[in-house]
Amino acid sequence: MKRDAGTGVSVDGADVWHERLGWAFGLTASDPAERAAALVRLADAERNTQEALDRLNKAWRRWYSLGWRAAHRNYLEALRYSLPGGLWDRPTGPDIGTWPGLPYVLCFLEWEARSPQEWTRFAKSWGMKESLIRDVAAACHDETVRGKLVELIETVVQRPYRCKDREYVRVARAVDSEDLRRRLEKAARSDNPWAQRHAGYVLWLLDRPEVPNTRHVWRTWLAAASEESTPTGVVRGRIDGQ
Repeated sequence: MKRDAGTGVSVDGADVWHERLGWAFGLTASDPAERAAALVRLADAERNTQEALDRLNKAWRRWYSLGWRAAHRNYLEALRYSLPGGLWDRPTGPDIGTWPGLPYVLCFLEWEARSPQEWTRFAKSWGMKESLIRDVAAACHDETVRGKLVELIETVVQRPYRCKDREYVRVARAVDSEDLRRRLEKAARSDNPWAQRHAGYVLWLLDRPEVPNTRHVWRTWLAAASEESTPTGVVRGRIDGQ
């Protein structure tokens, strides 16, 4: 593994990333067999990571034995072959736009958006989800990545709220475009009550870049936006988990 001398972040090329985590794209595949195979690979990687962690803990309990450093290196190496462990060593801000690991960040977020229960069962990490969303909320992306982020936002606003989904407002503001607004407006006009609220709220914030995306702002907007009956999980101005 190569590292940038200034940041300490991995600078492995795309081929090295594919060798480690290429299987992860199967997690979002339309073919059930491909998804199942990817889950098997993830389970194997997680088992290897846990075994490496167990060896590290044993070495730690020996009060900095000579084997501790080796066990620590082995654990970090095992992490790199799994999700979300393989994504922890990354740049932030504009630099993430050219980082070879970005496609795997997008894959991880897309998996959570499209298969939330599966993601929760096999790779739940709310803190990682939050930090990854914040990292990709940058305006420096090329058109291909911006398009994927627009599709991701469209998917998220149409489902019941999940922990840290509010962070996607950052991404929407970063990739604001006619395409994104058109998709959000369509969702807001749909029969889906979740989409009506989520998409409507994001559109409202896009028109008001100076307004912070806080719980108080959400509650105030929701109270003013509609007096209609609320869907399961929404309690007068609050989405469970927010």
